[in-house]
Amino acid sequence: MPWPPLLYGAAIIVAIVLGRLAPLGLPSLDTGGQRVAFWAGLSVLVAGAGFDASAMWTMARARANILPHRAATALVTSGPFAFSRNPIYLGNTLMMVGAGLSFGNPWLVATGFAAAMLVERLAIRREEQHLDARFGPAWRDYSARVGRWFGRR
Repeated sequence: MPWPPLLYGAAIIVAIVLGRLAPLGLPSLDTGGQRVAFWAGLSVLVAGAGFDASAMWTMARARANILPHRAATALVTSGPFAFSRNPIYLGNTLMMVGAGLSFGNPWLVATGFAAAMLVERLAIRREEQHLDARFGPAWRDYSARVGRWFGRR
């Protein structure tokens, strides 16, 4: 299983390289529009960092393993996990989207979503099977209530 931080890291590197080789820029934004894009992007980036930090803090308090390639030690359902089953991956994606808007590199937005799709296919589905096997009915009840990426059901 690919380690999700490596997928996001690779996506960032690809976006930076593509931004240099084939810059897209944000479509015809005047100075005011560029300011709005910068601050909107910064807000999304900060929200993503908040999801990440809050999720890590919540996992640490629950003494849950945070490393995606190791066995789960606790089923965490509080804090940001009450709104997303994957708040760290959601946070990583939001940070990339926000950075893309703030710094005028739409490649960060595109590769952020591509990384999220790869993480879902290569890591999240496998993690969910592991959580189902390890926590059974508690996992199934939680996954029925909370969306994979965001939202209560």
